Amino acid sequence: MNVMLDLRELALSIAARLEMAPISAMVLPPYAEAGQARNREFMALALESGAAGLSYVLIPAAGAEAYRSLQPQKFIGTQPELHAAKFGGSDPVENMIGLAAINAICQHAMRLDHMPLDQSSDSLGLMELQDGDRIGMVGLFRPLLKYLKKVDAELVVIEKNPALIDKVPGVRVTLDESALNHCNKVLCTSTAVLNNSLDHILAQCHQAQHITVLGPTAGFYPDPLFARGVDVVGSRFVIDAPLLLRRIEQGQRWGEATQKLCFQKSNYPVSQRVP
Repeated sequence: MNVMLDLRELALSIAARLEMAPISAMVLPPYAEAGQARNREFMALALESGAAGLSYVLIPAAGAEAYRSLQPQKFIGTQPELHAAKFGGSDPVENMIGLAAINAICQHAMRLDHMPLDQSSDSLGLMELQDGDRIGMVGLFRPLLKYLKKVDAELVVIEKNPALIDKVPGVRVTLDESALNHCNKVLCTSTAVLNNSLDHILAQCHQAQHITVLGPTAGFYPDPLFARGVDVVGSRFVIDAPLLLRRIEQGQRWGEATQKLCFQKSNYPVSQRVP
């Protein structure tokens, strides 16, 4: 199975094991034909338990009408596992909602299971960049660029958007994922899960000694990613779901509504791994 299906099965197994809280609220930013603004890139749903899940608004023009027709109030009172079960298909709207539901289910379980959560480690710092590194960046993470100023390392950015080629001074940007074959360290956006490209990307990382997947939409248990060779998964843990949804609705920074969440394969407790 691909990573989308593995995540779906993981969430459904959790929902079958635990008493799952229904959805209490959902927020969707306005759809933008020319691409989502930076403060309108994420949607979220909250559960009555206080847990919440985020998802990236990755809707092509063909799905714009379906997205605009969504009525958040109709999701209130429904079970998140019903939406998680639709994740991994061909419908981008269902996949968007499905990923938010998967994240909410996992964070609901993290709360109930009292799993120790690493909210202090620096996911980017754990890459331990050194002179001579060849770094592959899947999706442009500008915060990583400040780390690169401290070392003499080679960087290549893999992008799906051809408009970004030659747009970042001093950085090689390419559409060719095979460039990852020569990288010993890789940083990948968690959006690669939602657009179903992560498995293909990881297949290109033959020389990678360290792989990090990073982004707010990776708020799930990391087992399926660790099984595929990922070393670190960095995301956000929702502390205050009502505040998060208000901030998203208002196009504001999330601030204290979330905290960093970091999973490291090297110290991930076997006793608490999800079946």
